[in-house]
Amino acid sequence: MTILVTGATGLVGARLLPRLVDAGIDCRALVRPGKSAPEGATPVEGDILDPASLDGALDGVTDVVHLAALFRTQDTAAIHRTNVEGTRNLIAATRAQAPQARFTMASTNLVYGSGLTRPAREGDPTTADLPYPASKILAEADLKASGLNWNILRFGFVYGDKDGHLESAPALMGGWKWHPAQTLSLIHHRDIATTVRLALAGALDGHTVNVVDEAPTTIYEIAQIVGAPYEPSAEPLHDPWTGRADGTLLRTLGFTPTVPTVHQAQRDGLL
Repeated sequence: MTILVTGATGLVGARLLPRLVDAGIDCRALVRPGKSAPEGATPVEGDILDPASLDGALDGVTDVVHLAALFRTQDTAAIHRTNVEGTRNLIAATRAQAPQARFTMASTNLVYGSGLTRPAREGDPTTADLPYPASKILAEADLKASGLNWNILRFGFVYGDKDGHLESAPALMGGWKWHPAQTLSLIHHRDIATTVRLALAGALDGHTVNVVDEAPTTIYEIAQIVGAPYEPSAEPLHDPWTGRADGTLLRTLGFTPTVPTVHQAQRDGLL
C-alpha cells in the first residue's frame, strides 16, 4: 500500500500522517515546492490548484487521502477554488495516473441544513449555504460522479492532541450566536486515524459516513472544559439538532472510538 496525503501539514493531516507512518504505511505527502513533509513521509511536490504540478504525483499510488481544504477565511472565492476546483484537479489526476486507487475525502457534518428533527444521517439533504460546507457539498458530488473507488468522511468538530481547536469553539459559536445548550458532535484526532485505517482497509468503499464520537456535548460544557466564558441562558433552544450527527452507520461498518467522549479525553490528558 502506498498512499498520497494532501493537506499533510494542516490541522488534521499533521496529526494523522504520523499515525499512518507509525502503522507502517508507505506515505507520500503532497507539498508545495520548497516545503518539507512530516517525518517519515516522502515529499511529493505539487499543488492541487495547479493541475500540471500533479503530473507523476500519483504514480504507483494505491490510495489517496484528501485532507487539503480551506475554511477559516472570509475569502469565499478562495474557499471555492481550493475545496471545489482543487478537488476536481486531484480527481482528474487520480483518474489519469492511478484509476484503481481508493480516494478517501475529508468532509464535514456542517453540510446538513438546519431544522432537522433528529441528529443528521448520511441520507439527509445537504442544504447548507455557508461557503465552507457549500464547497464540500460540491466536492462530494464530484467525487461520487468520478468513477473512482471513493469514500467520504464527514467529520464532527475535530479536537485533541493540543491542536487548539476545541479552545476556539466558544468564541466561534458565540460569534454565531449559538445557544449554550446547543450540542456539538465531536471527534478526536485519534479516531480520525481509526476511521482512515478502516477506509484504507476497504470497509468504507462507496460510503459517506458521519465520523463522530459517542457523546455530543453542549457549547456551555465545552466552554467549561477549556476554561472559556460562555453566557448561560434559560431561553428555549429553537433548533436542537444543529451541530449533531448520527454515527450509527460508521459503527455498523466496524468503527469503535478509542476516545468516546471529550470528558475521557480531558481525564486522560488528550486535549
